[in-house]
Amino acid sequence: MSPDTAMTATAPAAEADVRKSSPGAAREPRRRPGRIRRIGLPYLLLLPALLLELLVHLVPMVIGIVMSFKELTQFYIRDWGTAPWAALDNYKVSVDFDAPVGKALLDSFLVTIGFTLLSVGLCWLIGTAAAICMQDTFRGRGLLRALFLVPYALPVYAAVITWVFMFQHDNGLVNHVLHDQLGITDQPSFWLIGDNSFFALLTVSVWKGWPFAFLIVMAGLQNIPRELYEAAALDGAGMIQQIRRITLPSLRPVNQVLVLVLFLWTFNDFNTPYVMFGKTAPEAADLISVHIYQASFVTWNFGTGSAMSVLLLLFLLVVTGVYLALTSRERRASHA
Repeated sequence: MSPDTAMTATAPAAEADVRKSSPGAAREPRRRPGRIRRIGLPYLLLLPALLLELLVHLVPMVIGIVMSFKELTQFYIRDWGTAPWAALDNYKVSVDFDAPVGKALLDSFLVTIGFTLLSVGLCWLIGTAAAICMQDTFRGRGLLRALFLVPYALPVYAAVITWVFMFQHDNGLVNHVLHDQLGITDQPSFWLIGDNSFFALLTVSVWKGWPFAFLIVMAGLQNIPRELYEAAALDGAGMIQQIRRITLPSLRPVNQVLVLVLFLWTFNDFNTPYVMFGKTAPEAADLISVHIYQASFVTWNFGTGSAMSVLLLLFLLVVTGVYLALTSRERRASHA
């Protein structure tokens, strides 16, 4: 064998020895698994929450959608899988506004729309006003902030039951103040039945909802530089002009999210009307969440109740999509 041939034959072996002995080359194969582990670790930590979300929300939602296509009554409640398929009959009954079931659902939907708009508007207005007033430093500000958050921190059932006692006709605090002390009403009012039930429900909803708006707006105000207000004051701008020209435009991104969250929470609120009125709410306070509950668990027609729930879900998805589209378009127009 010639020397050139021997050198050619031993060159690959020598290169392999150099690669094995090189520290950088030795670390190269180990770097990729470590990188994969680092990338996969966040998803691994999120896996329990995702599984819990799947079991608590997504699986019942899918089951409810399947139930909406079945003629599920009390006769099939033990084994609901054997209930006959109803196709779109449950949806047809729900949207037939000339029939009693559809008309009652439409009336409940309109009551819920009016209640939600008033509650969200008042919660935002009171919360924003309180947050603006709490911006200036004064003695006792921390105590007032803590007191303002008490309605939001209290358990819903304890707070609503307290309001139910206050709205009692004979010995309630509301009638005692309005009728006995101030003389505003001619006679004690029935707050938990009739048309007054709407205003009683609205009062409780605003009372326990505006601290959340106050908390979110107060957090948003911390990001507004104080120099803007000082410059506006030097230019002669009053308090109203500062709120209109500085505060509200700066809080627009916060308010967009806040209004959407308040709308969804209020529209789907079940605990407040159920604790106040029980299974059968007055017509003036017949929110759609309680109405669907009655259609499902009082009349034992789970198929129709599931169809109403799916229609409610579709409505909220459409409203959310349209709202997000409008706010994103407004945001792009303001940045253009």
